[in-house]
Amino acid sequence: MPPDRPVTIVTGATSGIGAAIAKLLGQRGHAVVIVGRSRQAGTALEDQMRTAGGSALFLAEDLSDRSAPERIVTAALNFGGRIDALVNNAGLLRNGAAPETSDGDWDAVLDLNLSAAFRLSRAVLPQMQAQCRGSILNVASDWALMGARGALAYAVSKAALAQMSRCMALDHAQEGIRVNALCPTDTDTPMLDLAYSDGDRASKIARLATTIPMGRVARVEEVAAVAAFLLSDEAGFITGALIPVDGGTSAQ
Repeated sequence: MPPDRPVTIVTGATSGIGAAIAKLLGQRGHAVVIVGRSRQAGTALEDQMRTAGGSALFLAEDLSDRSAPERIVTAALNFGGRIDALVNNAGLLRNGAAPETSDGDWDAVLDLNLSAAFRLSRAVLPQMQAQCRGSILNVASDWALMGARGALAYAVSKAALAQMSRCMALDHAQEGIRVNALCPTDTDTPMLDLAYSDGDRASKIARLATTIPMGRVARVEEVAAVAAFLLSDEAGFITGALIPVDGGTSAQ
């Protein structure tokens, strides 16, 4: 039986979608392990969640470090005694078509967006297998579902992350472990400023809104709500799914 407080690890959790997921899970009774590189933002979020009555632990980790998954798993087990869910949300965006994408850019994006998610998923699986229960949610992108211009490495990494989700879902379906991918469109987060550097923020958001059938960008709370559902028992028969949260963009 699961504990009163499910223990969930969320990476890239100090801002944007990751922070919204961590806060919502905390409100819904999860003990949340917040993983990020910004110690200031992470400790502030940890304090905020604890003040609100939640259970949270911040870990300052760089996921490009191959030893980080072992430290994260050990800290999570010491914190909550088990690991019920993992949200692989940490991501890196480097703009550019192939001629503008250096080897360094390609390697950095693929390593954080794909390989780091693989390494941490691999690290939590033995605990989930021992429990006969667990859920892994990979935060991909609507660009995992369709082509994109000017962000080759990022789009490829997210498409590969989606395929990893499907393959792992099949590998572990009979072990009580579910694996899904969340595919949000442009969302009002700091990464929006990196993706589209031209113009002021309001004009960028207005311009992006014209490309989305629902006429606006996503809010982090909307993406977090779908993430929380996919991690819940209410989604107990959903695995191997790529769930768009994109205002209809991928339906075009």
